[in-house]
Amino acid sequence: MKKLFVFLTVAGMLTFGLNTIVLAEEPVQEAETEVAETDVDQETEPVPADIMDQDLTPDYEDQTFHYILKEQFIEGGPMFMSIILLCLIIGLGLCVERIIYLNLSSTNTTKLLNKVEDALKTGGVDAAKEVCRNTRGPVASIYYQGLDRYNEGMEVVEKSIVSYGGVLMGRLEMNLTWISLFIAIAPMLGFMGTVIGMIGAFDAIARAGDISPTIVADGIKIALLTTVFGLIVAVILQIFYNYIISKIDTMVNTMEDATISFMDILIKYKK
Repeated sequence: MKKLFVFLTVAGMLTFGLNTIVLAEEPVQEAETEVAETDVDQETEPVPADIMDQDLTPDYEDQTFHYILKEQFIEGGPMFMSIILLCLIIGLGLCVERIIYLNLSSTNTTKLLNKVEDALKTGGVDAAKEVCRNTRGPVASIYYQGLDRYNEGMEVVEKSIVSYGGVLMGRLEMNLTWISLFIAIAPMLGFMGTVIGMIGAFDAIARAGDISPTIVADGIKIALLTTVFGLIVAVILQIFYNYIISKIDTMVNTMEDATISFMDILIKYKK
């Protein structure tokens, strides 16, 4: 009796379990069928016309200035744009070198002149030369040259100061010719790239046999980009060039005034 009860129990559990598995599998199969039908419908559904008509060109308002500049640089062509970029890099390097040199050459001439005069009072020419030797800048170098020929007469001192001043002027203006060259050559390269780009645009029109607005617009845009970048480089270098020139003029005027005061001191303490 117990064996019959156990057998019926096991048979009922197996039957209920199989029915449950079958009932559970049927919704899964129906769900898979519905998903497949949905995918087919989505794949075959046509794209709306308003989406096709949308402008897919990049929005420059949402992009950084660096990204826009890089895109325009690439569109301008690697040949002339690379040369213009090289002019900018070399020109800026020369400008930075000149600015650093001029700043290091600046001297407080009033303070230096007082030190030289005090040294002449207390220690003579040798003490004044030591002060100039320990001070950097063109003014101190001019003072040293004058003191070095102090015993040869004031005329010799004056000639020595004028000659050495010309040498220092050349050192202050070093590399300015190269900076002016890059200022002149950058827009020239831009104009050359524009001319060559226009020639390419007309060649494209000749090959197409029709004046297409797309062909003309693309060719002119690429051609004018080189001119724009060339002018930008020239403007940047011109600003630095004018700053350097103004700083040199200021230093030269300071040197001349300091030299006149120095000659007066030498005449005053001439024995």
